[in-house]
Amino acid sequence: MVTGGAGFIGSNLVDGLAARGDEVLVLDDLSHGSEANLYAARERGARLAKVDIRDAEAVHGEITAFAPEVVFHMAAQIDVRTSMVEPARDAATNVLGSLNVFTAALAAGARRVVNTSTGGAIYGETTQVPTPETAATRPLSAYGLGKRTVEEYGAWFGQAHGLDVLTLRYGNVYGPRQDPKGDAGVIAIFCDRVLTGRTPTVFGDGRQTRDYVFVGDIVGANLLAADAVDPAHAVYNVGTGTEVDILALIEAVARAADVDPAAFAPAHEPSRAGEVLRSCLDVTLARAELGLPEPTPLTDGLRATLDWVRTVS
Repeated sequence: MVTGGAGFIGSNLVDGLAARGDEVLVLDDLSHGSEANLYAARERGARLAKVDIRDAEAVHGEITAFAPEVVFHMAAQIDVRTSMVEPARDAATNVLGSLNVFTAALAAGARRVVNTSTGGAIYGETTQVPTPETAATRPLSAYGLGKRTVEEYGAWFGQAHGLDVLTLRYGNVYGPRQDPKGDAGVIAIFCDRVLTGRTPTVFGDGRQTRDYVFVGDIVGANLLAADAVDPAHAVYNVGTGTEVDILALIEAVARAADVDPAAFAPAHEPSRAGEVLRSCLDVTLARAELGLPEPTPLTDGLRATLDWVRTVS
């Protein structure tokens, strides 16, 4: 079962599960996800239940009836800015909604929950870059705080009830199906702008860095996490281990689109509250213990994203 399975990352995972012959149930309220993202997977038998994870009764009913072996929990409120001005709304989805999913997974006898978390928003500003899982967590945003709280609840469910919760802390995920008109997917936004001849917007000086990881690599990491036998740790970073600043990213997007970078110079706006300045994940542990392969090169991932954005712009 995949919560948030009609969304950007979730639908890519659903495709991967359906392609290998798994029976899949998607839980999604379609507030951000799209049924169109599930077209291929539903042709392979995947099913969709329109459910908001804040609805404990509906979540419990769907999960216990389906009785999944593995629950991939991806449904979330993902906008950092929203979390800063509406922390209760963020917590209602990301914390209380996660508790509903964990509780139902336990009742259904699920073998494992693969929980989605965040790298940069949890670690906050740190002197350890790339950042390992052992680094102190200092969230700057309510979003990061909520995700960290859910990790703690996952550990508690394991200690108190024996539920196996394995958490993956993602870098900045990009790729096909990321919304180019949204607020949270900077690469999709830049791809849309370069293809339509518009100026990219940078908040701050553009020297803030991120670890950009292709969605196909995230799908692979989730499958590895689901199948891992007795993993030694409960939390793993999933990224590339490569730090890329926003200005360098803009230039890379232009080059991938065969556009002169000088013609794609950004406009600058004030920095945003809660934004981490440097974020890059140490993925040594996931490579050693989960078998995480080498990441998709940024140029290849950008070209795949551009190809997809061309079909929807």
